[in-house]
Amino acid sequence: MRGQECYPSGEFAWDSSDKDTKAVLLVGGMGTRLRSVVGGTPKPLAAVGERPFLELLVGQLRHQGIRKLVFCAGYLAGEIEREFGDGGRWGVAIEYSKEPSALGTAGAVKLAEPLLRDTPDFLVMNGDSFMQMDLRQLIEFHRRCRGIASMAVVQMKNEKRYGTVQFAPDGRVSGFAEKGAGASSGFINAGVYVFDRRIFGHIPPGPASLEHDVFPKILNHGLFAAEQHGVFIDIGTPEDYMRAQALREKLYDAAYTKETDSGH
Repeated sequence: MRGQECYPSGEFAWDSSDKDTKAVLLVGGMGTRLRSVVGGTPKPLAAVGERPFLELLVGQLRHQGIRKLVFCAGYLAGEIEREFGDGGRWGVAIEYSKEPSALGTAGAVKLAEPLLRDTPDFLVMNGDSFMQMDLRQLIEFHRRCRGIASMAVVQMKNEKRYGTVQFAPDGRVSGFAEKGAGASSGFINAGVYVFDRRIFGHIPPGPASLEHDVFPKILNHGLFAAEQHGVFIDIGTPEDYMRAQALREKLYDAAYTKETDSGH
């Protein structure tokens, strides 16, 4: 499997007693493209079946033993907090970092830094996409590689809506191709990361994007990719949101298993 090497397995492996690992969920987007089907509902609260999409991610994290969560909220943050509260209903503990204005994915992570002071590394997940995967395995991979950041990637066929990630057999990322450029298939960023605390030193002040303002600038500082094979979906467009509805049972099953499926 590409992107699963770095250093011998076992070194820096996940410690089951490491209960302070936190997951940062980026749930502040406005979801402009989805408004035609969900109205003013915050995108992470868009229903998949009868439950909010964000519940998929919370359930996946809890199932894999990660129960300390930080929600980076922005647009209609109050609605998200009313729905999830302190996380007790789901068996997790949720803290909130609320953007005073739109800061982008990187700016949101930077704003949450005070809630991450005691964690040497932490997970980050987009709140509008789901990747079936072993999250602990990604954390192990990140610790073995000793880089600043590691990202989950998944191969997509005939898909030009996304940019692609180029990386070596050991996982080291060498570059990115913009969406719509080059081949119609390749590895895409699945929106799940592990960051070392050093990442904060590479996030510029003010609004900033991880994909455009941070990742391209840390290629020489240790950015790695780990290939995944599970179910992947994002709900960024009405078409994919409708696809999520059709796949809802499969998605909820996938949230509670680390087994993979070659279909996307």
